[in-house]
Amino acid sequence: MAMKKADMEDHRAKYQSLMAEARAAERDGLYESVMKSALSSLATIDGMMQYERRYGDGEFSSIKAINLILKYAPLLLDAASLQRVEELLKDCRRVEKHTSESLADELARARALMWDAHRLWDHLELHPEARQDELRRVLGGDQDQWRSVAEAWEKMGLLRRTPEAGSYRLALCTRMGGIVSGKCRACGSVTEAPKAMFLEELTCPECKAKASFVILVTESSAHRRSESC
Repeated sequence: MAMKKADMEDHRAKYQSLMAEARAAERDGLYESVMKSALSSLATIDGMMQYERRYGDGEFSSIKAINLILKYAPLLLDAASLQRVEELLKDCRRVEKHTSESLADELARARALMWDAHRLWDHLELHPEARQDELRRVLGGDQDQWRSVAEAWEKMGLLRRTPEAGSYRLALCTRMGGIVSGKCRACGSVTEAPKAMFLEELTCPECKAKASFVILVTESSAHRRSESC
C-alpha cells in the first residue's frame, strides 16, 4: 500500500528506535528483549523501506530486524516468530523484492536449524552430561553446527559446557518439561503449561482459538537461571 511521506517517516523513525533497542539488548545478552524489539519492528519495515527507496539510498542487502529474528528464533525454538516473518513476506512481497538476499531461503534455513536445535535439546534432556564431540555420531549432520548451537546456548545461559578431555560435557540449565507462562497471540490471555507445549499451536483455553503462544520469561528469571549454571 502506498503511504504518505509523513507516514513513511514515522515508520522509519520507529524502526530505527526499535533496532537501537535490539542492539542494546543484544550487547547486554538480553535475547528475549532482542526478539521483542525485532518482532515489534515488523509492522514498520514496509514503510521504512518505502521511505529509503524514495528519499534515501534505496538499497537493501538485508533487513536487520529480520536477520535478528532468523538468528535467535531457531536457538530459542521459537516457531511462532518464524511464522511471523513468513506472514510478512507473503503479505508484503516488495519487502523481499527490494532486498538483494533471498529472505525466503534464509527463512527456510532458519526453520531447518530450529528443528535441528530441537533434536539437540531433546537429546540433552534424555542424556544429561552428553559429550559435545559425540553429537555428530549420535545425531548425524554437521559437527560444526552442533558445536555452534551449544556455544550459542551457553552464551544465552541455557546450557553449561564443562571442559573434559579435549571436548565438553553438556548440561541444560532449563527443561522443556518445566512449567512456564504463555501468552495467547489471539486474545492475550496468559496460561501455564510445560514449555514444550508452547512450541506448537494450542487451543487457547480462554478464547478457544487455535493459536501460537509467546513464552513469557522475565529477564530476571533468565539471569537467575544463568547463575544457577
